[in-house]
Amino acid sequence: MMAAFTLAHLSDPHLPPLPEPRISELMSKRALGYLNWTRNRHKYHRREALDALVDDLNAQAPDHIAVTGDLTNLALRAEFLPAAQWLRSVGGAERVTAIPGNHDAYVRATSHCFAHTFADYFRSDGASDAKFPSLRRRGPLALISLSSAIPTPPLFATGTLGRVQLEALQMLLEGLAAEPVFRVILVHHPMRSTSRIKRLTDAADLLAILRRHGVELILHGHDHIHSTIWVDGPEGRIASIGVPSASAIAHGRHPAAAYNLFAIEAVGNGWRCEQIVRGLDAKLRVMELNRVRLM
Repeated sequence: MMAAFTLAHLSDPHLPPLPEPRISELMSKRALGYLNWTRNRHKYHRREALDALVDDLNAQAPDHIAVTGDLTNLALRAEFLPAAQWLRSVGGAERVTAIPGNHDAYVRATSHCFAHTFADYFRSDGASDAKFPSLRRRGPLALISLSSAIPTPPLFATGTLGRVQLEALQMLLEGLAAEPVFRVILVHHPMRSTSRIKRLTDAADLLAILRRHGVELILHGHDHIHSTIWVDGPEGRIASIGVPSASAIAHGRHPAAAYNLFAIEAVGNGWRCEQIVRGLDAKLRVMELNRVRLM
C-alpha cells in the first residue's frame, strides 16, 4: 500500500502588521475596517503566532498545503507584496494552493489584486490563464478551488460564487466522475452560516450541486473557529471543515491559531482520511489538539 498523501490546511492569516494606509485609501469601507484593526484586531493577529504555526507546519512536511483566503486585511495595494513574500515562505506554487477571502477583495478598486498577485497559486494545471473554478492534481487529490470573494458594502462580509462559476463547477465534477480521485473543494466561506451578513449567499446552489455530484472533502476559513459540519452527497455525508485564523491568539470565542493535516489514502474502492488538528498554546508552542477519522 502506498503511504498516505498529507494535505495541510490553514486559513485567514490576516498578515500582520498592517501597512499605514494613505488617507485616500480610507475614503471607503476601509475606514471602518482600519478603525477596527487599530482598536481591536491588531491585538489578536500576531506575526509571532503565524510564524510559529508555519514553522510547525513545515516541520510536518505535508505533501501539499491549502490556504483558504484572507491573506490581507483591507486589500491595500501595499499589503499584497508582503503577502506574496509570506506565501513564498510557506512554499512554492507547486506545493501550495491559495484562494482569496472577502478581505482580499475588500473594496472594488483592488478586488483584482489577489488574482494578479497569486495566479500561480491557483491556476489549473496546464492552463495559460488563471480563473475559478480551477483544478490542480496532486497525488491522489483533485483540488478544486472556488472564489467566493467579492467586494461588499460596509459591515457586510458575505461571499458569492455566481452562476458562471457554479455552472463551471458542475461541468468539472461531471468530468471527474469516472476518475478514482479524492476531490477536495477549497472555498473561503462556510457552507452554512447563522449570520446574514457573513454568509455565502448562494450556498444552497452549491449544496445542490454537491448532493448530485459529491466530493470527498470541503475546506474553508472565514469564521476563525474549529468547525466540522456534514453536508449531503450522493453516496453519504461530506465533511466541511474550517480552521481558526492562522495568526490569532485566543480571544473571546475565537481559539488560538491552528491548522489541520489530512492523511489520505485509497483503501479498496474507497478512501481513508484522518484529520490531525495542531494548534498553539498560550506560550505559542504548537501541539496536537485532536485526531479524528473522517472516513
